[in-house]
Amino acid sequence: MRSPLLTGLVSAVLWVLSALIVAVPASAQNPFERLVMPGPLIEGHAKLEKDCANCHVPFSPKAQDDLCLKCHKPVAADIANKKGMHGIRKDATANACRHCHADHKGRGADVAPFDKQTFDHTATNFALVGKHQSASCESCHKPAKKYREAPSKCADCHKSNDIHKGQLGADCASCHTADAWTKTKPFDHKATKFPLTGAHADVACQLCHAGERYKGVPVACASCHQKQDVHKERNGPKCESCHKTSAWWDVAFDHDKNTKFPLLGKHQDTPCSKCHEKDPHKVKLATTCMPCHTKDDVHKEKLGKECLSCHGEASWKKDTKHDHALSRFPLRGKHADAKCDACHKTKLYKDTPLACAACHAKKDAHEGRLGPGCGQCHNVTEWKHARFDHNDTKFRLTGRHAKATCYSCHSVRHVEKATLPTDCYACHKSQDRHRGAFGRNCGKCHTTATFGTAYIRN
Repeated sequence: MRSPLLTGLVSAVLWVLSALIVAVPASAQNPFERLVMPGPLIEGHAKLEKDCANCHVPFSPKAQDDLCLKCHKPVAADIANKKGMHGIRKDATANACRHCHADHKGRGADVAPFDKQTFDHTATNFALVGKHQSASCESCHKPAKKYREAPSKCADCHKSNDIHKGQLGADCASCHTADAWTKTKPFDHKATKFPLTGAHADVACQLCHAGERYKGVPVACASCHQKQDVHKERNGPKCESCHKTSAWWDVAFDHDKNTKFPLLGKHQDTPCSKCHEKDPHKVKLATTCMPCHTKDDVHKEKLGKECLSCHGEASWKKDTKHDHALSRFPLRGKHADAKCDACHKTKLYKDTPLACAACHAKKDAHEGRLGPGCGQCHNVTEWKHARFDHNDTKFRLTGRHAKATCYSCHSVRHVEKATLPTDCYACHKSQDRHRGAFGRNCGKCHTTATFGTAYIRN
């Protein structure tokens, strides 16, 4: 049990100490502070040694930590952001600064000692994994530099190893691992504008990225497959419109669905180059017949350019059709069975005459006396069976005229028209005994019954 005398003595001493501390200004170290100071500060804190209040607050350890962090702002930021050793290690955040950093040990003292061999680097912003675990501290932590100032980016240490010469940026870890610099992660090409599909997925990087070129690499098929382009650029540079990435020879192109020109008949067997050969850089071609079949047009365009109106796609020569009923000469009777070249002596077709005599001149027994209008007597069903009624004309045959032969009047051969004059004098001039004295209208006196007998009419 403490005696009353001892208790009073201790209280008196404490009162005197408190009075001295309060009485002396904070800006100057009082004699008592100099008397009780444990020892000199480290070199870095030497300028603070004149005033204990720079680092100490009487009876308030928490306030003392605030003074430390007020000067050591980077450490304060780490604690606030929970980064770095002071913001990650639990013992650093749970204890006061003086727990690890005791000062007053002299100018050359190390107040931040730690064992490099046992230091846990996971308590920093840069955990050591892979090859970094066996690297020496000096490899990253250079002399006269604080540990916290050591670089943390790959390019800071591995710039000399960057064979890409900075083309791929500074984030080396996106491809490289810490196990070995030459050991790379699988690169996800889907993150680029050129996803690797089909056979491209197995292609070595160097085949496209020659000389470690990654930016500006052309993505057009022709840039890599020019030698495989058997079309010699006739079909353009967009190889993907026909070829697949699964295999170059895996061609998928549906001319019927992908174009406005479905391939029918002989077109299905026609090689691509047959049509796509004139303009190597022109993929879209005309869909009319003439650009390809000009040499096949024996009609010399006299029948127009609509070849499909007669020709079919099964065969240019055999698969032909034409509706003659739509022409100026519909085929009826025996004409329907006649061969085309029987009338069309040339392939122009339009130069074929329509007159019967043009084809039937050899069969004209009249030798052209009755004119070219064979259709007035003959029909298309049978040439030999002719029918003509003169009474259907403007000159009805009566009397002796009805018994006269055709050639009696139609005596001139190869006439343009079978029409003859209808006045009597034209045929009976030689029989006019009156020598024209009574005019040329013989019918005033004569009848068709007999020319020799005359009747005087009023």
